[in-house]
Amino acid sequence: MVTVVGPTAAGKSALSIALAQELGGEVVNADSMQLYRGMDIGTAKLTVAERAGVPHHLLDIWDVSVTAAVAEYQALARAAIDDILVRGKVPLLVGGSGLYVRAVLEEFEFPGTDPLIRARLEAELAETGPAPLFARLSERDPAAAAKILPSNGRRIVRALEVIELTGKPFTAALPEPRPHYASVQLGVDRDAAELDERIAQRVDLMWAAGLLDEVRALDKVGIRDGRTASRALGYQQALAEIDGELTEAQAKEDTVRGTRRFVRRQRSWFRRDPHITWLDGAAPTLVADALALAR
Repeated sequence: MVTVVGPTAAGKSALSIALAQELGGEVVNADSMQLYRGMDIGTAKLTVAERAGVPHHLLDIWDVSVTAAVAEYQALARAAIDDILVRGKVPLLVGGSGLYVRAVLEEFEFPGTDPLIRARLEAELAETGPAPLFARLSERDPAAAAKILPSNGRRIVRALEVIELTGKPFTAALPEPRPHYASVQLGVDRDAAELDERIAQRVDLMWAAGLLDEVRALDKVGIRDGRTASRALGYQQALAEIDGELTEAQAKEDTVRGTRRFVRRQRSWFRRDPHITWLDGAAPTLVADALALAR
């Protein structure tokens, strides 16, 4: 199989269509926000026409009120990939959600969950904010705390939950990489200044294409109830604009800043993987270079 990974707005989707057409492939989505029904404009989800006849899997599978679960995604993605392989086609795993990609490609088992522990920790998070929980995590598992943003309450809660469940550091639950599939891993990136400009243009296009109307429609089906979807870049800011907490200019600028920060985290995650061969998304030979590697 082939993976196409890299930061937001680098050109992964366009490359994946070209590769699928040349290789007889089918795309398996590895963008966590494109799993949600109705989240189209803000995630730059390809339209049916833009997919150019290439079958796509794992788009629009969850309601926006559902909290994302990597373990569930792992099972669904592997089932789709195995089916593609059985039919003699080439699976292309495409997206910028690093943990989702790793969960599919590697032998990666997820610790269970305990609703009582999770509820207690989430109640504490709601009451005190993430700082006290992060301090506790730093004491119990400094290595895990070093990899989690102090403001990321959800990940902090999950790390503390695993520590309570297993009696071991959260980092112990992240195994050394062992491949589950043989794969060619391609990374697509661009010059930082160019990518910054592409992000700003994408955000302008999102608002021009009707992101606020999309979010108003999602508001009617429970996006505010979803801990994952409601915090997605662009959607969180659009909700704040709808609520009168931000002006349009502020919402767009906040989305641009947040996306650029997210891109830096994506680069940090993917660049650590020595199995990824990096390609310049702006190169005129991008498709030819990718095909040469994939074949």
